[in-house]
Formats: sequence, structure tokens, C-alpha cells
Amino acid sequence: MNPAAPIRVLHVLHRMDYGGIESWLMGILRLTDPAQIHLDFLVHGTPGAHELEIVRLGAGIIRGADPHRPLRFAQRLREVLTRHGPYQVVHSHLHFYSGLVLRTAAAVGVAVRMAHSHNVTPPERGLKRRLYAWTMRRWIRRYATVGLAASQAAIANLYGGRIDSRWRVLLYGLDLSPFREQVDRAAVRAHFGIPPNALLIGHVGRLVVQKNHDFILRLATAMPDSWFLLVGDGELRQQLETRAQILAVANRIVFAGARGDVAALLRAMDVFVFPSHFEGLGLAVVEAQAAGLPVVMADTTPQEALVIPAACTVLSLSSPIDHWIAAVQAAQRPREGDPLALVAASPFDQQTGFARLMALYRGEP
Repeated sequence: MNPAAPIRVLHVLHRMDYGGIESWLMGILRLTDPAQIHLDFLVHGTPGAHELEIVRLGAGIIRGADPHRPLRFAQRLREVLTRHGPYQVVHSHLHFYSGLVLRTAAAVGVAVRMAHSHNVTPPERGLKRRLYAWTMRRWIRRYATVGLAASQAAIANLYGGRIDSRWRVLLYGLDLSPFREQVDRAAVRAHFGIPPNALLIGHVGRLVVQKNHDFILRLATAMPDSWFLLVGDGELRQQLETRAQILAVANRIVFAGARGDVAALLRAMDVFVFPSHFEGLGLAVVEAQAAGLPVVMADTTPQEALVIPAACTVLSLSSPIDHWIAAVQAAQRPREGDPLALVAASPFDQQTGFARLMALYRGEP
């Protein structure tokens, strides 16, 4: 390899659309010097919202095969690694499926093979799914040179309980510049038809079972004087909108969809709720703290996400709904310290995380 050539890194994931992981990767791409490190993204399915910017920044978008067809997926991945490479790094974000990715990368001689655990998933059910998880974990342990995770819980979930120096937490570095911009709260609320003085309870997350939006609808039913702003999209959107109609709360719930202006929307809220069934980290919780919001969250959220403990109330999902309502109504913005400065001084600082990741790409310990 030419010593002056950049290190080539292939990220393997589903789509580059709006989302916490994808936003983090876009921040990495914007900071990366393409003369030193070149990034490509292997995705599948319909184009994601970030793809035009990715190409404009000089990175590559490459279409892979459907992961539901593993033999074809591995064949296509091998084609990409040989025809578009050589790649010195493969960085997989596909949880258990990373086992197949790293096994394929090892077969073609990729030196740095990284799995990344972004989530904590429930135990696999059924013999076929358990066998799948066991096989993929075995391949990850065999073929990974580095295993990253969003939290200690995410390490245990993907890599198991074995102590291994390869497994390490890498907290996402946040681009905090959008939180420093001026925002007209009244204008944001008016855009969505939300009264300026209403108690506005917010949430950011995909509309999927994991995020437990049904619990938020229960809150809306029990809090008739409050409004709710739900940012995100997903497979359950139509079902949730229909249920909101049935519960007669649709007039106070705004389904804002996937958005690129999350920082502005957060600062139009009064309280942030996060009742996920399970989480690898809960990056939206960190962003809410950066926006100065009080947060009421489930105890399924890893401790790493609590940057400003005084701003966070942690409850069990098994607690009575009245306890959640009382916590939301009592929640207040932190009175001491600058929330944005506190997040900027935390391990979620973008430059700190970026430097650690670049060192790993260069093969440094």
C-alpha cells in the first residue's frame, strides 16, 4: 500500500437515515480528513436522508444485498471488499449479524475488523433464533479485532460476560453546534399548532416496539391538559396514530416524523420522557440534557446516559402510571450550571470520541 494513501474504512449498516447512530456517523464523516481516512458506507434498501451529503463530502454509498439472504449478502460484501477496496478497516453496526460481516472481512484479509454494539436486545426466542445468536457471537469473538459498544450493558449483550481486552465502550461524540443556535420556542410550537403556554412533553426515537410509545399514549390519556411532541418515524406510525384517535388524544399529540432539526424541537419542549423497554445507551437522553430539559426515563436506560443526574428522574416501567405523571409534573430544568457546557465537558464531547475512533482505525491500542 502506498504510505501516502488514506486508510480506507467500510461502515456496514442498514441505512443512513435520520437516527442517533446515523447522526453520530455523519458527525464523524464531517470531521474526517479524507486525505488521511476515507469512509464508505455499505447500506441496503431505499436511499436514506443523509446520502446526498455523504457523496458531497467525498465518501461513498454502496448498495449491499438484503441481510435476510445471508449467502447473497456475504457474496455481495466480498465483491465490495475486493472491487471497491482494498479496505484496511471494516466497521459493522449490525449487532449479531456483524459475525457474518467480520467473518467475510477476515476471509479477504481486512486487518481491522470492528463490531459495534449499539443496543441491548431481549433474549432470542426459539431454537432457530438462539442458534443464530450463538453462532454470530462465536464468529464475532473469533474474527473481531475490536469490539465497540455504546455502554457496559451493550458490551454484555453482544459480546457476553467474558472479559476480553478487545471489548470497550466508545461513547458517541455529539455535535453540539445546533444546540448553540438561537431558537424561537413560540415559533416552533406555532408551526405544529401547539399552544405557547401548554405543558409540552417530548420524545425522540423511532416508532418501534422498543421505544414503548404505547406508554406515552397512556400518559397522554391521563394528562388531558398536556401536549406531546413525538419526533421520529417507523413501522408503528400508522398504528400509533390510529390508537391516538381511539383514545381521543390525537388532537394533543404531534407526530413530527423523522427530522433533521432535533435540537430546535427539543428546546421547544418542557419535559422529555423516555420509557424504552430496552436501550444500548439512549443518545436522545443525552441530547435532551444538552438542550437543558428535565428528563423522566425508564431504568432500562444505561447509567452512561445520565450526564446531569440532577436533571434526570429514573423510574421503573412497572411503577404505577401515577408515579410517572407526578415525576413529569414535578420535573424542572436544572438550576445550577450550564447544561450545554456540562455535556460538552463530558465524555460525549465530539472531539474526544472522534480522536479515539481514528486511533482505532489506525490500529493503535
